[in-house]
Amino acid sequence: MNWLNKLERRFGRFAVPNLTMYLIGAYIIGYGIYYLVPNLLLWITLEPGLILRGQVWRLVSWVLIPPSGNIITIIIMLLFYYSLGTALERSWGAFRYNVYIFSGIIFTVIGAFLLYFVAGGFQGIYFSTYYINMSIFLAFAASYPDMEILLYFVLPIKIKWMGLVYAAMILYYLVMGNMGTRVAIVASLFNFILFFFSSRNMKPYTPKERARKAQFKRQSRPHMTYPGGARHRCAVCGRTELDNPALEFRFCSKCKGNYEYCQDHLFTHQHVE
Repeated sequence: MNWLNKLERRFGRFAVPNLTMYLIGAYIIGYGIYYLVPNLLLWITLEPGLILRGQVWRLVSWVLIPPSGNIITIIIMLLFYYSLGTALERSWGAFRYNVYIFSGIIFTVIGAFLLYFVAGGFQGIYFSTYYINMSIFLAFAASYPDMEILLYFVLPIKIKWMGLVYAAMILYYLVMGNMGTRVAIVASLFNFILFFFSSRNMKPYTPKERARKAQFKRQSRPHMTYPGGARHRCAVCGRTELDNPALEFRFCSKCKGNYEYCQDHLFTHQHVE
């Protein structure tokens, strides 16, 4: 995905680390509203008609609407999705995980407006982040297919089989649900389609590849870091890129060991036997 690589190089520094924790924090606020001021929920739903009339906060506030369930299932669900989200962020990197989550939110908003205009205006159709959470699970299942979890804390099962069950559930809702449900499913899961079906090579972001790169960085860091934070140093003159940013450095393939030379000594040094 060259477009995503370009975006990461330009905007990667703006990524929000530990984004899953912020999502869970939004849910906690939503549960507080639900139990303390339930009527306020009517003012934070995703309603395109009301947004066009000036209630622009609904473009964002609908993310606060939490999934339904009893207190036990809610706590288990939040802990479960926190573990999935943080694992994906470690595997993909914060920027790609941010794009994945925010694109699901943006696509849901776009889908709501498309449905509003196609249907000639509607109000009261319920949109939540339920299917965005499902997209997190599907992404985790696609990235860690052979990982085992304990279903109901008892039955060990590989995550890929649960992913297939989730996919079947989504297909069922897509076929049997109303137009609002279908739009919510397609819009919320478009991020999954974008990431996993438009990319020809996801290998650099698999857990094994990330672990290999991290191990390489840990092993190479002590040998490739010099005083002042320099990353390159000539084995002959001792100059680094901090002394002259225009210097170029190369390793010599004929020297035994990791010897790096500046452009002035690359072809004039005596090879180390």
